Amino acid sequence: MDVQNFFRSDEQPLETLLPDGGFCGIFRTITCVGDSLSSGEFQTQRADGTFRYHDMYEYSWGQYLARATGSTVYNMSRGGMSARELISLDEYWDLDRFPPTQAYVIALGVNDIQNQNQEVGTLADIQEDWRKNADTFAGHYAGVIQRIKEFQPNARFFLMTIPQEISEERNARGARHAEMVRKIADRFDNCYVIDLQKYAPRYDQAFYDKFFMYGHMNAAGYLLTAKMVMTYMDRIIRHNLRDFDLVGYIGREDMLEG
Repeated sequence: MDVQNFFRSDEQPLETLLPDGGFCGIFRTITCVGDSLSSGEFQTQRADGTFRYHDMYEYSWGQYLARATGSTVYNMSRGGMSARELISLDEYWDLDRFPPTQAYVIALGVNDIQNQNQEVGTLADIQEDWRKNADTFAGHYAGVIQRIKEFQPNARFFLMTIPQEISEERNARGARHAEMVRKIADRFDNCYVIDLQKYAPRYDQAFYDKFFMYGHMNAAGYLLTAKMVMTYMDRIIRHNLRDFDLVGYIGREDMLEG
């Protein structure tokens, strides 16, 4: 075994999908923040052509990740969730329901940008107090990070961009979303980007035929997403090992005193 293979500079983030999550397993607690695609939502069609929607969290990519790594994973997500809505829903900030965790994987923006066509905004929309952020995607998305940092200041954040799709119009909005997410990651400490917009397979018709049911993924699609998220997190950790030296003390900072 050559340990230097862990640090190859030419390694692509999703070069080899990992079955066990690799170094993603250093996190014993993780929260997945997102919408229906983070909630294992299944979409089925009735005989009259209308649809049923159910968040089935045991099929979410977060729970596949939990089973693969042995970590405890919370789903701070539901169908239809947006960054704008999440920041103002006090029930999702109940620390008894969603206790502080070491890492947060944030997958928000499909509803904000793709479905509601909300203004993306700029970094100038982000203030020191999240309550004063502008009413833009940038303001609300950054506010989610800022609000988490109030009770877990040393958490590690992994911010997901949106994979490319069939529609060029949606891809253009996805590109604007990705650009802002990358800037927000640079704006805050301990933030990294899971750049599916750049490195994930294109969600073209062939992909949809295999991994989607109507507008949401099937079970295999959510499992594939888990493998991509875990593999990307593993790559980030391996190439930034010093950033994760004290991961075991996140939320236990008092143990470092004295």
